[in-house]
Amino acid sequence: MARTTHLNALQALEMAIREGSLRGAAEKLGITPAAVGQRIRALEKFLDTDLILRGRSGLRPTPALEGALDDLHAAFSALDRVAASLDFQRTTEIHIIADPDWSDLWLLPRLGRFRTEHPNILFNINGEGDVPMRLGAADLFVDRDPQGRAASGDELYTEVFLPIGSPENAARVADPFATKAADTAPQYLPVGTIGNKDRVWRHSQQDSIEGFPLLHLQDRPTIPETPGWADWLAVYPHDRTSPERGVQYAHVRNAIDGVKSDAGLLVCGLSLVLDDIEAGLVSLLFPADECLAAKHPYRVKTRTEATVRPQVTRLIAWLKAEAAITRVRMEALTTA
Repeated sequence: MARTTHLNALQALEMAIREGSLRGAAEKLGITPAAVGQRIRALEKFLDTDLILRGRSGLRPTPALEGALDDLHAAFSALDRVAASLDFQRTTEIHIIADPDWSDLWLLPRLGRFRTEHPNILFNINGEGDVPMRLGAADLFVDRDPQGRAASGDELYTEVFLPIGSPENAARVADPFATKAADTAPQYLPVGTIGNKDRVWRHSQQDSIEGFPLLHLQDRPTIPETPGWADWLAVYPHDRTSPERGVQYAHVRNAIDGVKSDAGLLVCGLSLVLDDIEAGLVSLLFPADECLAAKHPYRVKTRTEATVRPQVTRLIAWLKAEAAITRVRMEALTTA
């Protein structure tokens, strides 16, 4: 019998054709689009032939792959069924595919507490962790994409976005708010839709962020509707020209590192920096009620077959409890 080789590469190839893009395949496999492309290229190099074509309508098979495509789809459909039926053999493992920023900055810093209580549970998160990624579907999906894998799952919390900076840069941005009634001070304009305080906004040189470098996050289809500087300044009009200019980052964690090194100011999800704020590593530039709420909350979806496993149900209960704590902490800031 012929030996099957390059199984991970074949899986990446089949998923890329099925989804029509490297990005779509990456979402399903819990790896990066670059990793999907590398696996496919390695297979093409091994076979010394091209396997996919790129067009406006997405990826499609070359003639060399066309004849084997039905068997490839059937093989991985069968492997998915086998993985599901043998899932009981890996009951100590939990496989998660999640928004990478959320997993890096919210989940992983907290997961140690869960591990202390449940030391025998092993994790694979977005393709990395204690155990190799399995061929079958993940157990949990977490994202805030209305078209994502977790769209029909249970709500965790709703993110809010606001400006942050290093403590040094924040000290240079004066507080532009005053607790006055707007009708007694014509030079003031009311702002804010969160909370019911009498805070009002004042035009002055002190409240300007002109001259400060602005940091931005690249648009990512898997994390839609993430507001940036232009969105925030459209609601809270502090003095700033060309708010779209600045350094672009692919991941929030890298942008936050830039903030900490005084590289600039960033509009960021509050839940991802709560600990850094409390530790004094980053600072809010303006009162936290001057924020933008995400249109869709983070949700967690459990694979049907995994719902009967006690390890998974314990993790879900823990996630919801931690999310409740996060909601309280954010509300304490944004409504203070």
